[in-house]
Amino acid sequence: MTNNYGPEYIRAIAPYQAGKPIAEVAREFGLDEASIIKLASNENPFGVPESARQAMAAAVAELGRYPDANGFDLKGALSNRYDVPADWITLGNGSNDILEIAAHALVERGQSIVYSQYSFAIYALAAQGVGAQHIVTPAKAYGHDLSAMLAAIRDDTRLVFIANPNNPTGTFIPAAEIEAFLAKVPSHVVVVLDEAYNEFLAQQDQFESAEWVKKYPNLLVSRTFSKAYGLAGLRVGFAIAQPALTDLLNRVRQPFNVNSLAQAAAIAALNDMDFLQKGAENNTAGYQQYVAAFDKLGLEYVPSYGNFVLVKVGDDAGAGARVNLSLLKQGVIVRPVGGYGLPEWLRVSIGLPEENEAFIEALTVALAE
Repeated sequence: MTNNYGPEYIRAIAPYQAGKPIAEVAREFGLDEASIIKLASNENPFGVPESARQAMAAAVAELGRYPDANGFDLKGALSNRYDVPADWITLGNGSNDILEIAAHALVERGQSIVYSQYSFAIYALAAQGVGAQHIVTPAKAYGHDLSAMLAAIRDDTRLVFIANPNNPTGTFIPAAEIEAFLAKVPSHVVVVLDEAYNEFLAQQDQFESAEWVKKYPNLLVSRTFSKAYGLAGLRVGFAIAQPALTDLLNRVRQPFNVNSLAQAAAIAALNDMDFLQKGAENNTAGYQQYVAAFDKLGLEYVPSYGNFVLVKVGDDAGAGARVNLSLLKQGVIVRPVGGYGLPEWLRVSIGLPEENEAFIEALTVALAE
């Protein structure tokens, strides 16, 4: 039966494919859920910080009432952390929500959005969702080529998406290169700097992009509590931009898009420096654990600045799917990236030491099959 409902550009969207849940893998392969290791979605292996658990417990009593639609307390905490006024902050149901809100608020049907090959799948979905034209620039060493992105901007371009570090490849653009890019972007184009993995950067690579927002009215910085802060299941993201942009974002943002428990947990997690430090140390050690194993196995990988690694598991187009299936049968969930045009590769999240070791052992078996 032909589906004639809705615009053609909506019907053309391929729904986002999330990482397989543990329960689904257990059912599909007849495995015990407790034995399955999930390293597919770049989640925090330590889970929810205790500070956030306590904050949520205290907030439970008010769940019969709607959450604060404007997120006054959470915006206040973010305002203090990033030294920007509270009205420069927009809250989202995860940073994914922020990216889509930006497209809906700033792009008309037929206008264009620029993003890089091998960058976050949501950029393409956000563009399709508003009927925008896609301008996809070729990647450079699996990362963003800012010169090519700048050259690709047209008169009808309204958004440029930049992920830093980039998902799924893990590449990173130094601060000086991004600021030089921002200085050249036409004022009618909004640059969305997606920093979902910012907290995993080594000290020497860190910079505060919120300071650039004060200088560039067309910059929107997107951040999330889903990764380093361990709140993936609560869906809390936020944007920092000047009021001319946040006013537009809030006109299309859904009311109550960040629930009461999520707001309370985010405030607590934001100030939990011990939890962040523990996660950063585990991530550094886990990354070294992975690359040592990949080197031993003779596998190519992309040096990563996030909490995951992109590794090439074969030379043929079926390699990623084949190795992924073997891993699933062994109870290890990673992320195939064929949808990104990388069918020979897999993306694996950094877990706890014992989870990483289990993956390495399962990968060794899969490669030998």
